[in-house]
Amino acid sequence: MNAFLKRLPLLLLPALAAGGTHAAAVEPAMTSLDFVPGAVRVTTHRDHDDLLSAGLGLAGLAGAPVGFDDPADPSAAQLRRRAIQMSWKGIADLGRLGGYGQVYGGVPMVPGREYQAFAWIPGAHQPHRLLLQAPDRFDKDKRCLVVTASSGSRGIYGAIALAGAWGLPKGCAVVYTDKGAGSGFFDYADDSGVALDGRRAKRGEAPLEFMPPPLPANAGIAVKHLHSGDNPEADWGRHVLQAARFGLAMLDRAYPDQAPFTPQNTRIIATGLSNGGGAVLQAAGLDDDKLLDGVVALEPNVQLAGQGRKLYDYATEAALWLPCALSDARFDTVPFARAPMTRGWAQRCASLHAQGLIKVGTLAAQAAEAYGHLRAAGWSDPAMQVAATSTAFDLWRAIGAGYASAYLRRGPADMPCGFHYAATRPDGTPGVADATTRAAWWSDSAGIPPGNGIGLFGGTDRSADPALVGEQCLRALWTGTDATSKALHAGIDATVALMPRADLPLWVVHGASDGLLPTAFTSEPYVAWLRAEGRHPLYWKVPHAQHFDAFLPLPGFGERHLPLLPYGYAALDRLWAHLQGSAPWPADIRTPAGRPRGGQALTHAALDLP
Repeated sequence: MNAFLKRLPLLLLPALAAGGTHAAAVEPAMTSLDFVPGAVRVTTHRDHDDLLSAGLGLAGLAGAPVGFDDPADPSAAQLRRRAIQMSWKGIADLGRLGGYGQVYGGVPMVPGREYQAFAWIPGAHQPHRLLLQAPDRFDKDKRCLVVTASSGSRGIYGAIALAGAWGLPKGCAVVYTDKGAGSGFFDYADDSGVALDGRRAKRGEAPLEFMPPPLPANAGIAVKHLHSGDNPEADWGRHVLQAARFGLAMLDRAYPDQAPFTPQNTRIIATGLSNGGGAVLQAAGLDDDKLLDGVVALEPNVQLAGQGRKLYDYATEAALWLPCALSDARFDTVPFARAPMTRGWAQRCASLHAQGLIKVGTLAAQAAEAYGHLRAAGWSDPAMQVAATSTAFDLWRAIGAGYASAYLRRGPADMPCGFHYAATRPDGTPGVADATTRAAWWSDSAGIPPGNGIGLFGGTDRSADPALVGEQCLRALWTGTDATSKALHAGIDATVALMPRADLPLWVVHGASDGLLPTAFTSEPYVAWLRAEGRHPLYWKVPHAQHFDAFLPLPGFGERHLPLLPYGYAALDRLWAHLQGSAPWPADIRTPAGRPRGGQALTHAALDLP
């Protein structure tokens, strides 16, 4: 239990032995794709290595993180293998009771090649990663390209458990984008970042995934999603469509006897989860060239103009109010609502009372008032119950501090509200990372600190409720009217999704108990908006499913909740059958009435899939 909790930051924020990878080839810069100005790195993955699990198989993916021969200087092949393993661990329930590989999903060996490059959105300050996985057993009779974006702020393999696991075994190629996020952290202590092969390199030694402007060595650590100056979330849809074009061009190289690959002769399916789900819905609204044949979005972080609620709004609200609300007795049996890290929650009730935000005097009444405040703001009981984990792990503050910096296009030295990132010493104070810690960031991190030896510092005081001052500052950026607040709102407004075309098959799958991206703020207003405008999306609000399948092995979670991935796979199966002409696109579809597995192993009956 304690060992698992120590690894939670790399699962949340929000991510090996050597195999048979052959030496990488470098192909010249693209002549037909002006957004790929540099070289394309091509690697072959066969012989105890593959595209889907890097040769680890299901047991290896579920096992302990596999090691590096030289932890301070791992090879590119070892970094890739561990990045794939950590991406699986961060998204899928691979626990012994979870049913992966028996009840749903699977990890067969899929040999093939990878084509990877840095690409640019017009006007961007920093590049992003694109990667095509081309299986040897590509189905040339049913040409299929799955395009996906990483969940959360994860690196390039951040959607492999969804898009790769569904598409590669079917003979589809899969193209990934990190959508301007990822774990290519830049460390000012040694002026180093991450090269295309995942290894550390210093400024000027190689093209880097992220190379911010020079700053002093004590400037800490810069994160691409947050400090690129690009507000990448505003371009998530463009990243996805660009990835589709990159995928078609790489298919021309991978299978020249079948070229050209075009949207007219190749089915292109977009799918993503969480932030990746928001990205594919953004892409659907921008797809004027009709690249996409269908979209399946899981638990999407989708933001609308004038409808629903924006993530920054309810995340900063949750940071302030949930610690007090979850002190209510109704949450006494909820997992992590009474964990050791929650002992300060009663103090939050006292702080809100001292500031006049809560009127009543006793702790029980204060907790009840905070609970009522959130219920009036649209939070459901199931969402609040599951949000206890995000609150206990201090995720709301991490989202608020990081996303504020991204929306305001701030750098690592001028983040809002005094926040900054730095390596952590063993005592939790800011320090300098050693080579071993720094080398594993790219493979192990989920994209936004804290975690993996990087801490979020600042935004605190020496009061009995030290985080309150920073959280109130972040909230004031949303509620305020000054120039900085207006700039923040402009950054958020740039991220809203547009209306997809009328004939695009689109399916949204979301857990009814999602406590990170509650359906009432995201999927439900999006689906209602589409239907009001004459579109016909399918929508599954899956009972008992929450946001993090990877949390299901935690005590109390698997007993209460269902995984969401099997419903995503099922929706993709139905979409594929429709695109192949064997099944009509339904006007509506029954939502599965699944049930929690309790203390038993997951069964097909528990999922209630049609």
